[in-house]
Parts: sequence; C-alpha cells; structure tokens
Amino acid sequence: MSDFSWRRWNTILHRDVGYIIVALTIAYGISGIAVNHTADWNPSYVQMKRSMKIDPIIKEAREEIIAEGRAKIGRVDEPQNVFRPDPETLTLFYPGETYSIDLPTGNVIVEQTHTRPVLFEVNQLHLNAPKGVWTYIADLYALTLILVALTGLFVLRGKNGITGRGAWLTGIGVAVPVAYWVYYLYA
Repeated sequence: MSDFSWRRWNTILHRDVGYIIVALTIAYGISGIAVNHTADWNPSYVQMKRSMKIDPIIKEAREEIIAEGRAKIGRVDEPQNVFRPDPETLTLFYPGETYSIDLPTGNVIVEQTHTRPVLFEVNQLHLNAPKGVWTYIADLYALTLILVALTGLFVLRGKNGITGRGAWLTGIGVAVPVAYWVYYLYA
C-alpha cells in the first residue's frame, strides 16, 4: 500500500509541476538553441548595414563638422554620442542607428539595430538580464527541472521503468555529456 501511495504522489507531483513549468521550459529551450549559435547570428538583435553618399565635409571645427554631418544625413535631432576614431571619420550615434561618415569622400555606412521579437525577451529571461527577483524565479525553475527529472525516473514501472529499459536510456543520457566532457578535456 505504501509503495502505491508513494508512486501515486510521485506521478501527481511530476505531472502538476510539469504543467506549471511548461511555458518557461519552452522559452528556455528556444532561447538555448538561439544563444548556442551566436557565432552564426545575433539571437537578440537584427543588424542591418547600408551605405549612402553625401557631399564631402570640409570643416575644421568639431562642432561645425558635427552640424554639417547631421544636416547632410538628414538628422535634425541631437545624437546620443559622437566619436572621431580618426581625423577623417565622424561617427554619430542615435537610438538604433549609427552613421559612420568618411569626411573627405562623403561615404556613409549606416548601421541599424532592432530587437528580434520574442527572441529578445526570452533571451533576456534566460540570460537573467532582469536580475533582482527574476534570479530567484530562475533558481526555483532550475530546481523544479531537477524535481521533474528525478520524479520522471519513477513514473513507469516494470520493463519500461527505471529497473528495465529506463535504466539503459538514463545511462545513455548520462554517458553523452560525460563522454563529451572527457573528450573535450583530453582531446
């Protein structure tokens, strides 16, 4: 009787906690796949570059160069920041846009950045950008993943449970990261 009761509560706990964490599991799964491939793309931002041509800027004073640069690219608003990486380049920073102007030639590189819908938000949660209370929510979520994994081991009985087929599959699941880690350390 006690074995039946223990298994019953294990299954209930596994099922109900699993339902509670399903949204976070999907969000973390999507984000995990996205951030695993940062060498191939930026999973949080879309970055676009384009070029344009303006007349060369032949001013000497810094403020005159900035004013003429803004006028020629068609921006009347003040930039957030201005940078002169060398005497022939002026870089104007606006929210979501950067203009790099080659002063003698008038060649301009415009870089635009905006967030990827949904991916930006799930990546922020996954990478714990909010900090504060979210840190404790993320820790609790990690603990519930451990709980769901451990209770899942004991949901099935018999030849498909942890004493049968489940033992072999669990062993494979443990062997893959261990084998990779050994290979990574000694290769």
